[in-house]
Amino acid sequence: MKVFTLVITLFAGISLCAEEVSVPPAPAAAPPTEVADDGVRVAILGYHDFSETAPETAMRMQTSKFRKQMETIRQLGITVISMEDFVAWKRGDKEIPEKSVLITLDDGWKSVYTDAFPVLKEFGYPFTLYLYKNYVDGGGKALTIPMIKEMIAAGATIGSHSVSHPYPATVKSQLKKGPDAYDAYLRKEMGESRRFLESILRVAVTTYAYPGGFHTPEMLVLGEEFGYTHMFTVIPGKIARATPDNTVPRYMILGNYDKIFEFATTFRDSNSPLAQPEGAIAGLIHTTPHPVRPEAGAIINSRLPEISADLSKVEDFDPSTLVMKVSGFGEVPASYNPETRSIAWQVNRRLRQNTCQVAVSWKDSAGKEPEKPLRWTFQIDRDSAYLPDGE
Repeated sequence: MKVFTLVITLFAGISLCAEEVSVPPAPAAAPPTEVADDGVRVAILGYHDFSETAPETAMRMQTSKFRKQMETIRQLGITVISMEDFVAWKRGDKEIPEKSVLITLDDGWKSVYTDAFPVLKEFGYPFTLYLYKNYVDGGGKALTIPMIKEMIAAGATIGSHSVSHPYPATVKSQLKKGPDAYDAYLRKEMGESRRFLESILRVAVTTYAYPGGFHTPEMLVLGEEFGYTHMFTVIPGKIARATPDNTVPRYMILGNYDKIFEFATTFRDSNSPLAQPEGAIAGLIHTTPHPVRPEAGAIINSRLPEISADLSKVEDFDPSTLVMKVSGFGEVPASYNPETRSIAWQVNRRLRQNTCQVAVSWKDSAGKEPEKPLRWTFQIDRDSAYLPDGE
């Protein structure tokens, strides 16, 4: 029988008393080694709440539809892998099928146990629960600890989803308080959540899902300090071995918009140099010899994305000549990071058009422009924007 992997994320909010962060130090990381692309692509699916009777929303899916999606994965011959398989594959220690799926469930809704868990057991699919401390055993619609432990005994993996599940606006307000206050805030949200889950559930917690997908550079550094090997966003896209481990894409599967699931389970021939990325927009230019975000042709569900290009493989360029242009904005004040050799710009006004075109150019030390500057487009799925309109 084929094995399939999905990753599941759950949302909710109930406050508990804050405790002093005490996270065991992560073991010293070995120097990163480059792992060759094996042509495999992984789609991570993110789910939240389920009900057969309540109205469907972006975060709540009809239970019968969830079962149909799991059946579709089987019919398409896509393999569902476990988080353990995914991590081992990313390290280059394990081979997995060319088209694989990982299932995640966020927040800790009780319906994950009552509705989704029976379906996942029926199909024999492994899954990951992303829990945040303040909603564990929170009463009402929250998962109880016995429910979580039963799912762990059945093979579920546990990941951290922070302490209080702060939305982007909350995180930004903390950032404005200064670096020391922000560091203390993140250490509680990211560190205490891991300590709590490991102590109460007696399992290792080594991955993290950013609440709302929002992250800042400080989170990437602390995530490594706290021992998170992989951290997940809500920006859709297929994953290759070279995909950065601290900003892993996920397709958030919405209850009231079926197209995202279709994109997630559509795989193109990754070994063909002519193949466009999944969800690519026909007729638009995609010249991306270097990694870019959002990926060329991607359909994203945020109107305020960070646009970036990794130029670490460019042998000779003058950073002072870097220029990024974004449709609707013209030349933008992108910043260059000399450590990662990447250029990035955070969109500061909501994208209004259905597609966005980006161009990044530069000159080498001799003042010569590259033969192929970066040019790509991505699409904004405005109807299913994951973040609130105010974000």
